[in-house]
Amino acid sequence: MTLRTSWLFACLFAVPLPLAAACTDPPGPGVNWSGCDLSGRDLRGADLRMASLSRADLSGTDLSRARLDDADLGDARLVGAKLIRVKADRARFVGADLTGADLSRARLRQSIWDRAVLRDANFAGARLDGAHFYDTEFAGAVLSGASLKGASLEQADLSDARLDRADLTQAKLPGAILEGADLRHAVLVKADLTGADLADADLTGADLSFALLADADLTGANLEGARLSNTIWPDRRRCRRDAVTRCR
Repeated sequence: MTLRTSWLFACLFAVPLPLAAACTDPPGPGVNWSGCDLSGRDLRGADLRMASLSRADLSGTDLSRARLDDADLGDARLVGAKLIRVKADRARFVGADLTGADLSRARLRQSIWDRAVLRDANFAGARLDGAHFYDTEFAGAVLSGASLKGASLEQADLSDARLDRADLTQAKLPGAILEGADLRHAVLVKADLTGADLADADLTGADLSFALLADADLTGANLEGARLSNTIWPDRRRCRRDAVTRCR
């Protein structure tokens, strides 16, 4: 093999090295800020679609109205961050820490939050339809008026969370912990709550029509005025179509 042939072979078959994160790069679609310290930054309205922010420190950062669609924030730290009205459809927050973060009125459809920490976070009025929250910690979080249609919250910890007026139509919550949760006037039509812990939960006026509550714990739960039409009760009875407050 001649020197020229060897050079051509190397150019054709060389494996490109991954681009390194440049923490000083300006915000923009596809920016790589993996592992960067961006705490306290003002990123309001920034376009960060498809950005790589895995393991980045965004604690106290203001991302209000930013675009984060398809961005990767896996294992990122966003403690106390502001994400008010952020648009982050299909974004990944796997293992991220958003303790005390404000995501009110955010658009987060089909986003992934498996094993994320969302203690005391504010999701009031957020759109989380089709989102995935496997084994996610929501203790004390506010989801008042949030839309979680078809969301998956299997084994999520929602103890003492506020879900009043939330829409959980066809949501999947098997094995979820909802002890002491506020579910007043929540919509849980066709929701799967199999084996869920609803002890001391407030379900006043909630709509549980066609919901699955097989093997769920309702000890001390308040079901005053709750609609139970065709609901599958913990003992696997099907409630009557006109059942309210009590399964008959």
